Amino acid sequence: MKKIVASIAAAIMIMITYSSFAAEKRNPLKHVASTKVITTYLEATTLGSIDLNSFLFADDFQYRNSVNKTSYNKKAYTKFLREHKGVRFDCTTSYEILDQSGLACVAKATIVFKNFTRVDYITLNQDQDGWKITKVITTYP
Repeated sequence: MKKIVASIAAAIMIMITYSSFAAEKRNPLKHVASTKVITTYLEATTLGSIDLNSFLFADDFQYRNSVNKTSYNKKAYTKFLREHKGVRFDCTTSYEILDQSGLACVAKATIVFKNFTRVDYITLNQDQDGWKITKVITTYP
């Protein structure tokens, strides 16, 4: 009888543990380098790939366009990216890490179109969930 009760209790514990993990979204960007987060951002902005957006941006994310002085928070910017899902821009991209020290990183992404160039300055911070983009400032030199 004790073995049956123990078996039932173990089965219930396994089901509870499994269901709590199943409800949690696993972050595929949690253990990647800052460079992977930057390339994922470029894929989202230029190739319309939005699958990882929920893991890409920090909760306090800010986007700022320095030309027209507009700024957007995480919710507004991810909505914009969702609306452009699958839109592929005819451009080439490159990036460089300007500085990475400890838990902070600043990168410069250059997106070259036929008639103009866009430069994004990207700030990333690392926490227990991995690297997250906290700020993007866009310029058009």
